[in-house]
Amino acid sequence: MSSREIIELEDSGEQDATESDDAVVVDVRGAEWQATCPECGGRVRKPDHESVCADCGLVVSIETLDRTPTLVDHAPDNRSRNGEWSCEPTNQLRVDKGLHTTFFLNTDGKGNQLSSERKDRMERLRRRHKRFTMHDKRDQRLNEGMRDIGMLGANLALPEHVQTDAGRYLKAAKRERLPGGRMPWEGLAAGAVLLAARNAGIERTPTDVARHAKASLDRVCAGARKVRLETDVDAPPVRDRAVDRVVAALDDVVDVEAAIELVRVGERLLDVADSEAIGSGTHRMAMAGAAVYAADRLTPNKHLTQAEVVEAASTVVPTSQYQIRNYSREVHDIGQARLAAEPEDAVTGLVQAD
Repeated sequence: MSSREIIELEDSGEQDATESDDAVVVDVRGAEWQATCPECGGRVRKPDHESVCADCGLVVSIETLDRTPTLVDHAPDNRSRNGEWSCEPTNQLRVDKGLHTTFFLNTDGKGNQLSSERKDRMERLRRRHKRFTMHDKRDQRLNEGMRDIGMLGANLALPEHVQTDAGRYLKAAKRERLPGGRMPWEGLAAGAVLLAARNAGIERTPTDVARHAKASLDRVCAGARKVRLETDVDAPPVRDRAVDRVVAALDDVVDVEAAIELVRVGERLLDVADSEAIGSGTHRMAMAGAAVYAADRLTPNKHLTQAEVVEAASTVVPTSQYQIRNYSREVHDIGQARLAAEPEDAVTGLVQAD
């Protein structure tokens, strides 16, 4: 479009605006040269996307179009438009949100295939660029965890906002320096996906997540609990009725009255374990089993053994007797002090109906 045609369009828009008796509207493209207010004759300023009179405050025009360059401006010039794009949108599933250049070019600017020498050169540039982008090993492992989240999101058909939340959870775990030891990055990434899906109301079972993850089922559940307890993320527990499942698996060992008492006290002890972050690197079913065993120790009649509790919790997630023995002792000591300081009817409402 020539400059003459643009001026004619501006003039026509201004003429149409002056014909209205209700208000005076100036075309957006004329806001730059409209220096005086049509009402009071004051000076027009444009601090942002609005042109406002400095004297009377009249909004002369509003810039509603985003005139910044878009991806179309950086598109390939050939007609088939099958070349490489020179820029890309930001991506939350990258260490630097995708602000740095990504070396994935297989063709030149005209769409021709690169020679073997130029491919080797691009590979060297890609390797050096990766070193500059990721300054330490933790950033490299975080980038691998982000790729795991993208892979899990694709296999589980999760929407993009769930994957973004999972990436945010994994970054929070990195800030708290949670990875290490028996808690690998793969388990934390899968646990973050599990938490993000549960928080968004998209049900994906831990078994489904572990089927596509690079970690086992118990590590996935443990990673989800560790992220939920030791970071500032706000996400519900993956298994909110874990005590009920353990007690239900013990139906041939305890009677109905003892089961109700175990659920009542066990739910309270599991809340204590969550608030005190006891065994944060252990999956929730193991902590539920430890809470049930500690509740059995606190009740007058002792019905359970550690082997029975381990077998009941292992019906959902593999659990060891070492976990039940160690964590039940810690939960018992803290829970006994908590229950002794509270009235008897304070835990009555914790019984959940089937």
